[in-house]
Amino acid sequence: MWKDLIEKLYADAELAPPVSDTEIDQIERRLGQQVPNDLRDLLRCTNGVQAEWGAGLVWSVQEMIDQNIEFRCDAEFAELYMSFDQLMFFGDNGGGDQFCYVRLPSGHNTGVYVWEHETDDRKWAAGSLTDYLQRRAGAEGDDWYK
Repeated sequence: MWKDLIEKLYADAELAPPVSDTEIDQIERRLGQQVPNDLRDLLRCTNGVQAEWGAGLVWSVQEMIDQNIEFRCDAEFAELYMSFDQLMFFGDNGGGDQFCYVRLPSGHNTGVYVWEHETDDRKWAAGSLTDYLQRRAGAEGDDWYK
């Protein structure tokens, strides 16, 4: 399902080989946050998606871990921005803004959000990972979520 959707939406999509649940579980162990079901399903089909001139539509497992840890642990970021602990970044627009899930106390997923690096705004961008991929593909420019 994911491969067909991505290839239909993004002619230049580069799909990495899939990963196992054991590898995906590393995200949960390292970040202390559950991987949403739709993201887990996508990673089982492809360990990341590059498209739109190399922008990270969906990062690999390792990049998710690395980027999230960097954002959460960087001392300069801590002085400039609100906490990133409740966010799980999984992709970017190629210009500095990051896409993420927000951890809620209920554990319920309310969609995909964007963190805007210039303003530290965290805004709803799409209702699901599928919606995110579709909205992003159908828009003009890197800031389709504004």
